[in-house]
Amino acid sequence: MSKLKIGVCGGGIGGFSAAIALRKSGHDVQVFERAAGFNRVGADINLTPNAVFALDQLGVGEYLRKTAARPTFRISRDGVTGEETSRLPMSTAAEEKYGAPQLTIHRADLLKALQAQLPEEVVHPGMSVSDVALKDDGATIIFEDGNKRDFDVVIGADGIHSAVRTALWGADSPEFTGIVSYRAVFPRENAPDSPDTDAFTKWWGEVPEKQIVTFPLTLGQEIFVFATTPQTDWSEEGWTLPGDVNELRAEYENFHPNARALLDACDEVTKSALHVRKPMAQWSRGAATILGDAAHPMVPFMAQGACMAIEDAVVLSRALDGVSRDGVEAALQRYEAARKPRTAKVQENSLANEWMKKGGNADWVYGYDAWSVALT
Repeated sequence: MSKLKIGVCGGGIGGFSAAIALRKSGHDVQVFERAAGFNRVGADINLTPNAVFALDQLGVGEYLRKTAARPTFRISRDGVTGEETSRLPMSTAAEEKYGAPQLTIHRADLLKALQAQLPEEVVHPGMSVSDVALKDDGATIIFEDGNKRDFDVVIGADGIHSAVRTALWGADSPEFTGIVSYRAVFPRENAPDSPDTDAFTKWWGEVPEKQIVTFPLTLGQEIFVFATTPQTDWSEEGWTLPGDVNELRAEYENFHPNARALLDACDEVTKSALHVRKPMAQWSRGAATILGDAAHPMVPFMAQGACMAIEDAVVLSRALDGVSRDGVEAALQRYEAARKPRTAKVQENSLANEWMKKGGNADWVYGYDAWSVALT
């Protein structure tokens, strides 16, 4: 078995997933994360069956199920009239059809489950990457403190502001979509009495930019609310700010009473701007590549941002399985060829925000198997 020395920039969902998968293939992997510690930041992750199936093979599925909720259905409703426009069975039905259920979980719990699969000496917090230099025989990670580390392969899993992406392709700026989002979590006992409480429910507004999504967290003990609305610009400092609950409620005053009742249960809320980049023509140069939001940031309307990063990680590990240093560049091209069409399609469908509004076939999203997709 060939053993590559691989540096992963970014200790998030994609970076940890890649490290686990690559270590299973026998590679020597080190993960560098700019944060000094992993706090309970970010309220939720919606793991659809395609991602849960991939994670099950990484050995974290049993751990996730200890804290995650398991939505019963994926429901669409007209936000104004309350009319149900589609209903897709999830839970056991999804497990039978796709090999895994949908799981909704706190981001911190997912990161904890992933990190638990990695030896302590593999993860290096407090190490901020500033640049990557390509070499004939690999690539060098350059840290903000001036230190350098050489690797056979460097992977940028460092998010929408990726230093690896900038090093490979030059500086650019993500585009503001004209959409802002609100996020809140409240105890289940504060929720209005509704059979939809155990489901993933999307209330569609009169324009694609406007919606309310709710689903259970923490074994159903909490309810998560995600809402979006148009906004002409974003001049505030920072990407996620404390929000105003009354402002949130006012944005949806024309929505059905059952939807507004969910917002009435929210005590605190955060507000964020949604940014994207257009699909890239190329992800890799030499012995370096990118994955997840570094490669294809997307709006969360299909709940596939984290799921795509997990799929990327699995396919990348398969492309590098058994590869020696001389075969790295060709392996990265196989990874790209397998992933770019799918992630571009998901980016575009997410931004259009029409998917599953009135039903349809979810198989092309939920039935994807990152462990068996062809690599050519």
